[in-house]
Formats: sequence, C-alpha cells, structure tokens
Amino acid sequence: MAHIDETKIARIMESLQKLEFGTVVISIHEGNITQIETTEKVRFALEKKKAALPNQKMG
Repeated sequence: MAHIDETKIARIMESLQKLEFGTVVISIHEGNITQIETTEKVRFALEKKKAALPNQKMG
C-alpha cells in the first residue's frame, strides 16, 4: 500500500463530513490521489397539492 499524504486524507474527510446527500469521487493516477470531486444534492420536501372542488378553478 502506498503512503497517502495526510493533507489529502484531511480533505477527503472534510468533504465527507460536510456532505448530507451526494457523492465524493476520488481519482487515482498511477497509485496517487490526483483529484477529489464532491457533488452535493439538495433535497426539498414535496408539497401535496389540494384537489380543487368541482366548481373551482385552480390558479
């Protein structure tokens, strides 16, 4: 196993700790970490629409 720079480990851990929903992608080139990508997903609760009464227009 190759030695991994503590700075890179710290950045990966920071990305994981900040993320609630999403992905962290770690790119490796010739056995070395070369890139860290973080994609955050923000989720919103769905609001249920009230059904209109037969004689009412929705608008």
